[in-house]
Amino acid sequence: MVVEPKHAVVNGRNRSPRPPRSHREVADELRSRIRSGQLRAGQRMPTQAELAVEFGVERGTVRQALRVLQSEHLLVNVSKGSPATVADHPEQALTGPQALPQSTMVALAPRITAAFAAPHVRIDALCLTAVSLTLAMGEPLREIHAGRIKPARVDVRVLLPSRDIDLAFPALVDDMADDRPRRRWLAHRNAQVRVLRHNLLALRATHGIDVRVSFRALPFTPPVKLYLLNGAEALFAYYTLMQRGEEIDHEYLELYDAQGTQSMLFPFGREAGLRDTTFVEQSHLWFDALWRTISSELLITN
Repeated sequence: MVVEPKHAVVNGRNRSPRPPRSHREVADELRSRIRSGQLRAGQRMPTQAELAVEFGVERGTVRQALRVLQSEHLLVNVSKGSPATVADHPEQALTGPQALPQSTMVALAPRITAAFAAPHVRIDALCLTAVSLTLAMGEPLREIHAGRIKPARVDVRVLLPSRDIDLAFPALVDDMADDRPRRRWLAHRNAQVRVLRHNLLALRATHGIDVRVSFRALPFTPPVKLYLLNGAEALFAYYTLMQRGEEIDHEYLELYDAQGTQSMLFPFGREAGLRDTTFVEQSHLWFDALWRTISSELLITN
């Protein structure tokens, strides 16, 4: 009889097994499947027993996760006796007064992917580095390369802080004149611009898609981030500052900075009522005004 050890041995060292997933982690994964279309409207979910086996958790954890998604109006018929069902219009649960804000990392990718289902994709973004946008673009690009979606045209405009300004953040706590955090931010911003531009423009050669990508520079540090999708949705978040430590140039430094991927995105949609429609329209007017007036050519040299 072979007895399976409690801990796997890797390179002569014991490695502890992965801790069980929480109900929120299970909910996050199932929510992503619903929003990406992997689980479609009206489709019956796997049974709670099947989900428990898949995620390696107890049934109670699965039940908690399903109830979270039910509270977000993404699932219906959540009970002990039968599998839940994806709501008829799960996309409507993503916007409006009852929509729950989520971190940029969780919320942005499925909304960008949904936007790429349109024949003409239009995305406007105002942000600090474009890292969240670059990461979120990965999912629709994979869908295009897999042949599951193919828009005819993609227009992307991005507003980012200029390299020539003194950033409000990131900045050192005890010496805001120290230029090292700004130089690190600039290198990061430039890297994201290059990757985003390259990945999108490559769609011309690989899939014959008409792609236009433009960047412009702002003369200020944006205190918020904004994503406008196909003229129909606005996703808005505050950059919340915190003090944290980081090693820069081999020196541990205390910074005032914001973790953009963790910022909570508030969704607004044109079909979610007058309040949301007005917010989307005004956000477009604000973005267009910045683009046409005080922004300038964005330079990606250091």
